[in-house]
Amino acid sequence: MTTLTLSKAINTGLHHALADDDRVLLLGEDIGRLGGVFRVTDGLQAEFGADRVIDMPLAESAIIGAAVGLAFRGFRPVCEIQFDGFIYPGFDQIVAQLAKLHYRTRGAVRMPVTIRVPYGGGIGAVEHHSESPEAYFAHTAGLRVVTCSDPQDAHTMIRQAIACDDPVLFFEPKRRYWTKGEVLEDLPTDPLAFTHARTVRSGRDATLVAYGPLVQTALDAAVAAADEGVDLEVIDLRSLAPIDVDAVVASVEKTGRLVVAHEAQRSGGIGAELAATITERCFDVLEEAPVRVTGFDTPYPASALEDHFLPDLDRILDGVDRAMGRRSSMPSSTGRAEARTAATTGEEGRR
Repeated sequence: MTTLTLSKAINTGLHHALADDDRVLLLGEDIGRLGGVFRVTDGLQAEFGADRVIDMPLAESAIIGAAVGLAFRGFRPVCEIQFDGFIYPGFDQIVAQLAKLHYRTRGAVRMPVTIRVPYGGGIGAVEHHSESPEAYFAHTAGLRVVTCSDPQDAHTMIRQAIACDDPVLFFEPKRRYWTKGEVLEDLPTDPLAFTHARTVRSGRDATLVAYGPLVQTALDAAVAAADEGVDLEVIDLRSLAPIDVDAVVASVEKTGRLVVAHEAQRSGGIGAELAATITERCFDVLEEAPVRVTGFDTPYPASALEDHFLPDLDRILDGVDRAMGRRSSMPSSTGRAEARTAATTGEEGRR
């Protein structure tokens, strides 16, 4: 077991995939000699060569189109989209070609293409560098959409995505690239294991669902909520298409309450889908209506304002209050601010 950052965990996962299967190729802008803008592919071209770690032109449609052609010829391409907001020039290739070819050919053609997408805010960047476009692709039949939240999942899930015979959108929470954690590289890499949600904290009073960059924020909120007598169960969704609804249903049947948090805009988001589905499946056990804590229905703001746009510990705790049938606590009180400080400094329980 090794301590790695999330970005390095993906790097080692890519290294394993390249070493294990000669059909695996990496394609992207500046991924070879430079090692990517976040250095996720650092060193891979030097080891595996420029014919397997390929620097592509600044044309996302060409990157995805080339991957489709390579998949037709039996390769397993892994594309990097440099930033989340750069994926749109390749959108037609992804939703009209990549997602449809298995169905269109009545199963004769598989598209084992993985598309890596650094996404989300929190790095002080501008629009097109801080977006959360996952719902576009979760809405598209024929695509699998997954996201990691810690180094272990980053390493294991990228290997699972590459091993999967379906096209996979692999969303990487860029503000967590420097998060460190223990990584065991010999875990089984069942290609479909990433479709299962993971309960990262057990609780009895309310279910808090998050994914990607907000999982750690949700865990911090659970620590702060415990100081107020609320025991939260935290679920890392991991797979956004398909959603592991059964795991969330099982939790809500125990707690009777649901809060969903994500950075993406509120309307038409993963939270809306999950809230509707849980209302259908768990109507008789819900104590309160499901609550969504999300970004706002605006373009991503300038970096000076992103802390107001992104759901934080206070906003998630306010969502928990509403799910518990309490009055909204926003703006945060002095006590809530102290809880936030305690959760983020490791001094919870000493207030």
